[in-house]
Amino acid sequence: MSPVFPMLTVLTMFYYMCLRRRAMTATRGEMMNSHRTIVSNSRTSPLNAEVVQYAKEVVDFSSHYGSENSMSYTMWNLAGVPNVFPSSGDFTQTAVFRTYGTWWDQCPSASLPFKRTPPNFQSQDYVELTFEQQVYPTAVHVLETYHPGAVIRILACSANPYSPSPPAEVRWETLWSERPTKVNASQARQFKPCIKQINFPTNLIRLEINSSLLDYYTELDAVVLHGMKDKPLLSLKTSLIDMNDLDDDDYEDKDGCGMDSLNKKFNSAALREGPNNGYFDKLPYELIQLILNHLTLPDLCRLAQTCKLLNQHCCDPLQYIHLNLQPYWAKVNDTSLEFLQTRCTLVQWLNLSWTGNRGFISVAGFSRFLKGCGSELVRLELSCSHFLNETCLEVISEMCPNLQDLNLSSCDKLPPQAFNHIAKLCSLKRLILYRTKVEIEDYDMIASMIGAKCKKLRTLDLWRCKNITENGIAELASGCPLLEELDLGWCPTLQSSTGCFTKLARQLPNLQKLFLTANRSVCDTDIEELASNCTRLRQLDILGKDAMYKFLLNSIS
Repeated sequence: MSPVFPMLTVLTMFYYMCLRRRAMTATRGEMMNSHRTIVSNSRTSPLNAEVVQYAKEVVDFSSHYGSENSMSYTMWNLAGVPNVFPSSGDFTQTAVFRTYGTWWDQCPSASLPFKRTPPNFQSQDYVELTFEQQVYPTAVHVLETYHPGAVIRILACSANPYSPSPPAEVRWETLWSERPTKVNASQARQFKPCIKQINFPTNLIRLEINSSLLDYYTELDAVVLHGMKDKPLLSLKTSLIDMNDLDDDDYEDKDGCGMDSLNKKFNSAALREGPNNGYFDKLPYELIQLILNHLTLPDLCRLAQTCKLLNQHCCDPLQYIHLNLQPYWAKVNDTSLEFLQTRCTLVQWLNLSWTGNRGFISVAGFSRFLKGCGSELVRLELSCSHFLNETCLEVISEMCPNLQDLNLSSCDKLPPQAFNHIAKLCSLKRLILYRTKVEIEDYDMIASMIGAKCKKLRTLDLWRCKNITENGIAELASGCPLLEELDLGWCPTLQSSTGCFTKLARQLPNLQKLFLTANRSVCDTDIEELASNCTRLRQLDILGKDAMYKFLLNSIS
């Protein structure tokens, strides 16, 4: 045989090896550039034009600054085209949440945080918006007109609110999320976060809000949804494996930590003669319980699947004294409650806020859970739980005799007669009925009864009680001298000329928080009386007062 052919074979093999090495050592930038090209082509295809639409309707929200029978500062202003953008400033035609900053959590009535709340859950408020057409979202733009930076999470839902038949499955997918960050500028901006692709069309978008870093109320004007009617082509970065990520060195033994080294360590006589569960059997039961206290709820459930010993620890009812399900609102359903029921026989604090909507939790499922786990409950958070009806409140009143703290804020689907069951909760110390349909015709009579029966009352929120007068306030102040917090914001029937605010200052020396929001009758004399008599005052809201002398501000501070 001629010696030429072996030489050609060697050269061919060498050439092939060079090509393979070049392919494996190609820069990631080249690969990513090719990915972007394919994504870009799929988005600009004339067969699948982009749809741009404003919100059609606001279907749910947790709070707003305005009232239910007005359009000023309400969430309903987010529907439709912008009202004021790109103008900056404080406008009544925008959507405003009820609070901002940290004062809400620092006031005397602030509730203590739940244990086991995951650190990445920092949402305080939310609003859900529907759009005319279902699309595969490519962008979500939020038009912020004042003190921007409160949006921390954007989600999309697979369910179509306008479909005549309920979906077999409802999925929520996070399009974008970020920890709260401080935005120094207060001017208007168009917030354009980079969202991820999802594999289902949507016309239901949810914004989650954290206003803790804001110096004033954030104001939102409109939300714009960009998307494709048809599913975009998958890009290479989601469909192919980058060969550069497969490094042969990853499979080699490094620093003596390979399988041979580990086998030698675990084959020691001490371990071989130890118990079946290793060193866990040597730890005190209480110490293992203390360690598990640092796990989040999903991690605790996963750990329970590893071995019998840890399953026993993870299912111990002492691990569920505090049960916070609000961070998992998108997944909690009847099955979840049934799974947790045997573990929660000793639960004292239960947070089901934001959960159960769109059929996730039924009245029967909620009732079964409380009948098995409600006897020790002291605190129950049910904010924005729209599955609640009169039967649920009846079950709460019967199964939770020790309940001291009940939050029903924004449960706006509860009928007025359902609140009669709350009277059976004799141990109740804190009750939140914000944005509910409880019917009160005579607030003066209610204030008089509170003053006569609740001598130790420390916190009272009468926000937007439109028919309370100076007579009711006088009864309240004389009967509840220990009051530390009083919210009389947006109570237009209270007038300074009657002397009601002066009497408040003189009869309630323990006041730490007083809200007189939007009451333009507040005068300098009222401020002087508060400064002289309420020496513990930390928070005073007189938003809406036209002017104030500088020396009055100094006397308060």
